Amino acid sequence: MESIALIGASGSLGKSIAAALSARSTRYRVIGRSESSLKVSFGADPLASLVSWNPDSPESIRRALADIDTAIYMVGVNYWQFELHPQLIKKTLDGAVAAGVKKLLLIGTVYPFGRPQAERVSEDHPRQPHTFKGRMRKEQEDLVLAAHETGKIQTAILRLPDFYGPGVDKSFLWSAFQSAKTGKRAQLVGPIDTPHEFVYIPDAGATVARLIATRGAWSKAWNLGGAGVTSTRAMAAEIFAQAGRKPKYTVAGKTMLRIFGLFNPMVRELVEMHYLQTSPVILDDTRLKDLLGELPKTPYKEGIRQTLASI
Repeated sequence: MESIALIGASGSLGKSIAAALSARSTRYRVIGRSESSLKVSFGADPLASLVSWNPDSPESIRRALADIDTAIYMVGVNYWQFELHPQLIKKTLDGAVAAGVKKLLLIGTVYPFGRPQAERVSEDHPRQPHTFKGRMRKEQEDLVLAAHETGKIQTAILRLPDFYGPGVDKSFLWSAFQSAKTGKRAQLVGPIDTPHEFVYIPDAGATVARLIATRGAWSKAWNLGGAGVTSTRAMAAEIFAQAGRKPKYTVAGKTMLRIFGLFNPMVRELVEMHYLQTSPVILDDTRLKDLLGELPKTPYKEGIRQTLASI
C-alpha cells in the first residue's frame, strides 16, 4: 500500500518527483482531475496507483487521500486565476486532516517574497508581495503553516525558482530549446542579461523525495536554488551552441508583453510579474543543505544537453 500521494502530479514537477520515488522503489499515489491523463503519464510504472479527484468536493478529497501518510501538493491553476490557490489549499488541508494524513509538503514559488531586499534571499527574508499573484501565494503559504500549528497535521513548504528540463514546456527557456532544434527564432522575455537562476527539474524531484523522508523537514519553509547564477542570454547561447546553431531570438520587454497581452491572457498576466526579470529573486538554500547534505545541482551545461536530447 502506498503511503505517499502526489496531488496535482500531471505536470513536469510531479513526473520528476514520481521518478525519484520510483528510483527508490517507493510506491506512490498520483492524484489528478483526469484519470486518463494520469494513465498517460504514470500508467507504465507498477509502483504508481492512479486516483482521480474533484478538488472542490470535500468527500472526493478525503477519499483520494485515504490511507496516505505524506501528501505533496503541487496543484496548478490558470495564470489568470490565482485567487483559487488559497481556496484549493484550504479544501485540501481540511480533507487531508479528515483522511488522517500526517504530513503535507507544499511546493511553492518565490512570489510571496515580493521584490528582493537582499542579494541572496533566505527563508528569513520578509514576505512582502506587491503583486496579486504574490499575495495569493503568500496566503496559500500562511494557510499551510497555520495548519501545522493546529497539531492536526505536520506541514512544510519548498520554494523553487524557475525550472527547466525535459518536459518543462512552460519554462521561459522552452522557446529557446525548441528553436535550437528547429532553426526557428525563439521568443525570450527580457531583459535577458539580468542575473537569474534555474533549477533542473530532476534535481527538484530528487530533493523533494529526500526532504519528505527527513525528520527535521516539518513546520518550516525551505528554499532550493539553481545550479548557480546565470542569465537568460547565457542559457540561450549555450542551448543554441549545443544544437550547433547560431543564437536567433526576439526579446520581448514589458511594453511588448502589454501589447501581446491584449490578445493572450497568459501573456497579459506576465506583465505583473515582470519585476522578476529586472529584480530577480536569487534563493539562498544554505539551510536546506545543512538539513539534507549536498544538494543535487546539475550543471547548466549538462542540464541543457539532457533537455535537448529529450526533444
